[in-house]
Amino acid sequence: MATNGFSKHAAPHAHAHAHAELDQEPPLQRAEEVEDLLTSMMELIIPFIRAADDHANTMTTTTTTTTKPQTPNNETANPPRTVLVEHHPPEELKSLLNLSIPRTGTRKPGLLASVAQILRYSVNTWDQGFMDKLYSSTNAIGLAAELLLAVLNTNAHVYAVSPVLTLVEKHTTALLARLFFGGGGDADACPFAGGISQPGGSASNASAIVVARNTLFPETKNTGNAGRRFVLFTSAHGHYSIEKAAQMYGFGRDAVRCVPVDTHGRMQPAALDAMISAAKQAGETPFLVNATAGTTVLGSFDPFEGIADVCGRHGVWMHVDGSWGGGVVFNERLRGSRLRGCERADSVAVTPHKMLQVPMTCSFLVVRDLRCVWRAMSLPAGYLFHTDPTSSNAQFNPATTLYDLADLTPQCGRRADSLKLYLALQYHGLDYYSAMLDRAFATAAALHARLAAHPDFVMVPYSTSPTTTTTTTPQKLPAEPPTSPPCLQVTFHHAPGGLSADADANSAYTEALIAGLVPRGWMVDYAPGEKGKFVRVVVNAGTRAGTVDGFVRAVEEVGRELLGRMCGGRVGSTDSMQSISTRPRITKQQAPFEPEAQ
Repeated sequence: MATNGFSKHAAPHAHAHAHAELDQEPPLQRAEEVEDLLTSMMELIIPFIRAADDHANTMTTTTTTTTKPQTPNNETANPPRTVLVEHHPPEELKSLLNLSIPRTGTRKPGLLASVAQILRYSVNTWDQGFMDKLYSSTNAIGLAAELLLAVLNTNAHVYAVSPVLTLVEKHTTALLARLFFGGGGDADACPFAGGISQPGGSASNASAIVVARNTLFPETKNTGNAGRRFVLFTSAHGHYSIEKAAQMYGFGRDAVRCVPVDTHGRMQPAALDAMISAAKQAGETPFLVNATAGTTVLGSFDPFEGIADVCGRHGVWMHVDGSWGGGVVFNERLRGSRLRGCERADSVAVTPHKMLQVPMTCSFLVVRDLRCVWRAMSLPAGYLFHTDPTSSNAQFNPATTLYDLADLTPQCGRRADSLKLYLALQYHGLDYYSAMLDRAFATAAALHARLAAHPDFVMVPYSTSPTTTTTTTPQKLPAEPPTSPPCLQVTFHHAPGGLSADADANSAYTEALIAGLVPRGWMVDYAPGEKGKFVRVVVNAGTRAGTVDGFVRAVEEVGRELLGRMCGGRVGSTDSMQSISTRPRITKQQAPFEPEAQ
């Protein structure tokens, strides 16, 4: 009798044949294959990084112009790199890449061709000209840490499969908890403080919202919002992740109330107090305030002490989104000035991959009492969590005794990103990061002072009084001059002769200016403002003094060319942003500067 088309009498022969095939399997040579591929890839990766270093050495003396990379003689040749990015529109880039998934693998030659192509058409964040976003390149130890994580390729959800990485995460988050809640290192100040790694700052903020709701209203862990009209409060300049989380967790965007900010982009505690009181009177349930340490555009730090007072009066959870500016916790001076009052928060999000050059992604939710996170997040999963950590310990403290870390997060699959911060701190040391932050903030102050002293630049936020930095040279700036920016963003209009009264004209000029900087080797961004879109430059830990000089010079050169185009090819003393508004506006099609053929 046959079963599923196979005779049971043939089974012994089939098993014997299978065993013979197993006996004939070749020996494993995975180590040799890894060594071969990594060695070959390094021949492409190192020139990519070196090109950024070489470019940095020219920034103080020349203005970079675009040189189209020459086509390599073969597909695995090192891709030449002469600019920050060889930019192409999406459809054109699709054609150049010709992406495909073959039925038969291309093995090493195809892989190296793909790597060369990826490097050629990607943004080189190692380049000094990359000052576009709230992150920059990583560094040598960052690459080493990523490689180690890839080799281990384990899940940091339970101790059994990631014993070392679990202890590394607990050690690293304990340090962060002491820095944020323990006065810079007092382990006894907050005995239950701790943290957990998260896949980004948005995830850290979202987790904080769930923890806050489930802690203040424990029944919601089982019943959900249960008819309550929950509302939460954030700065008008806060990150959009708060609204996204409100959508995901059933509160809705309308449940997020944006608190007005002052002229420097800081939340106003008095307005917050009034809004919470009004919500209560309307029958709503306020439960969380999201303050910000380093807003996305201006880099503002909210007044945490005043906000903490308001939260205490109303009995709501205080969360600080320090995804960007929270990195200053590693510098005692900046911690004291920028984060004063942050130690009174219930939770803080901090993302080292932004300010500290740790590879993406690396983010943490740090809390004053980790028991709140465990109670809010933990669920029984006997197939995974085999012990009840509370069963033998009446004084259960997850900060010290919980080792199955997935019980603290929405995730089951967890990459051990804390290793990247741990190895970076071990490799460089705490003093290195403190000095690095001092240097970065001084560089941002130098750029700000340089532009504020120049008649063709209008700083944002808009000053209501004359600047005090007109006689200060960038090289002699104090660490924190009175007019220095709060964080590492420098925001301004380039406006020869003054801003136009037409905000749309200012916006069009800013967009064209930024487009014109790209082929010169500079990537910066812009943001909408009261008087039109303005430039936002993000200084990072690796930004050099020569970079500041080169950037200012490039803006001036692109501005002259742009004004010349807008003025019909002539630029004279009467040509300014104020007079540009009376002329036809530049269009987006006219804005980009196409590189000249070389």
